[in-house]
Amino acid sequence: MQALWLENNQISLRDISRPQRDDEALIKIRKAGICSTDLELIKGYYPYTGVLGHEFVGEVVDAPDKTWVGARVVGDINAVCGKCEACLNGRPTHCENRTVLGIANRDGVFAEYTTLPLENLHRVPDSVPDEMAVFTEPLAAALEIQQQIQIKPADRVLLVGAGRLGQLIAQTLALTGCDLHVVARHPYQQNLLSARGIRLIAEADIQPRKWDVVVEATGSPDGFNLARKAVRPRGVMVLKSTYKGEMNVNFSPLVVDEITIIGSRCGPFEPALRLMEKREVDPTVLIAAQYKLSETLKGFEYAAQPGVLKVLIEA
Repeated sequence: MQALWLENNQISLRDISRPQRDDEALIKIRKAGICSTDLELIKGYYPYTGVLGHEFVGEVVDAPDKTWVGARVVGDINAVCGKCEACLNGRPTHCENRTVLGIANRDGVFAEYTTLPLENLHRVPDSVPDEMAVFTEPLAAALEIQQQIQIKPADRVLLVGAGRLGQLIAQTLALTGCDLHVVARHPYQQNLLSARGIRLIAEADIQPRKWDVVVEATGSPDGFNLARKAVRPRGVMVLKSTYKGEMNVNFSPLVVDEITIIGSRCGPFEPALRLMEKREVDPTVLIAAQYKLSETLKGFEYAAQPGVLKVLIEA
């Protein structure tokens, strides 16, 4: 089968064997999405060799339980052992032996087929088209913020960053009724937010030490510093993106101001699917372009351009 292969920070299309695991479902990929993590992996953010990609919607073509065959599905990206201390204590996304789809020790979805354990799969409602369903994983990641902390309508919430993930975070936070403002640099990002009635704020207009919750979604030192200046004493900073390399952080003011810092990663798939089924969020507005699997290299070139949001690959 054809697949996008990453090795030594270089990507190439190549023919590889179709995956086969007797204890997992074989999934024909319908659509897959390029995300910032994929682009960072190419830059060397994390050592990985294999097929890239973890955002997908597909169709089960074979499975240990034949009732899954023909189902249109999305899938949790962490395949876990169920036996380690983290799994046994309700923290499966931190499984000590996990493999991660297209990220760590498990080939991903920029390919014709992939495999996942049945317990990772979620059936896609008939009313949710592929162009929506492919966003389930990042939308779930956006919802993880509300799994970790309670966002109240009275809260002043600042979101720093309005890229691929930031847009979905903004849409989900807006549903809470909180006093939400978003820092967005690119005009297209700004227009998408304004169209949904989400308020923008310029960096120069951010009141320091006044915001109850600040979500940092840029993955840059500048974004972190802006978030730190904005959060009030005893406020909460949510770090919603990974940072390449090391950052210099003065922790003394964080201690003095009693700031709560929360790292936030993977999230719940079923609520994400319900929000799309009810049309309470619309991730399709992020789609900038779609490419065939044979054109994936062009798709990555386009996705890497500043301000480009979601690029989809059709297998």
